[in-house]
Amino acid sequence: MNKLILSLLFTVSLFGSQLHWIHDYDKGLALAKKEHKDVYLMIGADACRFCKKFKETTLKDAKVINTLNAAFVTVYLSRDRHFIPDKFERYGAPRHYFLKASGKIYDEDAGYIAPKRFLSLIKEVRFFE
Repeated sequence: MNKLILSLLFTVSLFGSQLHWIHDYDKGLALAKKEHKDVYLMIGADACRFCKKFKETTLKDAKVINTLNAAFVTVYLSRDRHFIPDKFERYGAPRHYFLKASGKIYDEDAGYIAPKRFLSLIKEVRFFE
């Protein structure tokens, strides 16, 4: 019985995990400073098929979710709905930026990235920051 309860709790916590997106760049930086985290910024577009694929595959992967939640404040900006500071590229979506809480960019990438490769990218950027 205890094993069943633990198994159910693990399943709920694993699959109930999600990313908590902020849709305001300045608020994301402020939260990152407060939580002593870096920022993962994704810039997308509402009708972008590669953004949709990235969200539905990579960003639904439990390992990706747990890794991002542990080390980053996640910010999503749609070029169709949100203000995007001039220092970021708006086209070639999805765009991926890894930032210090100060706003300094320490790595960037573009396009659809499969879960396994995205986890490798996160590990690499965290190592070289």
